Amino acid sequence: MAGRGKEEERSAAEEKKAEIKWNEETQRFETEDKEAYLQYHLLQIADGQTAMDMVHTFVPRSKRGMGLAAKLCDAAFDHARSRDLAVIPTCSYISDTYIPKNPAWNSLVYKDEPKSSM
Repeated sequence: MAGRGKEEERSAAEEKKAEIKWNEETQRFETEDKEAYLQYHLLQIADGQTAMDMVHTFVPRSKRGMGLAAKLCDAAFDHARSRDLAVIPTCSYISDTYIPKNPAWNSLVYKDEPKSSM
């Protein structure tokens, strides 16, 4: 039983490390240690609507395989939905991996050809 308690403590600590924070000032969603992040830019698109141009997702080699990129995307897409923002998936991870695995988010993806902020 005592060993199981330590495993649960480790699991809780790992979960806390994976907590994603919105950093409005730097236009990033990031882990608490700021090592893994999703960078975005806000763009004005048709009819005065604002879009989140998700330009880059980064997870350091030491933290890959933990699902952090998907957690960053989950947080960013939740944020976009809650603020009625369209999403421009400039980052290839988001467009080629995340959205195909999470098709429910397709309704947020801006379909026209905006100019990227890059």
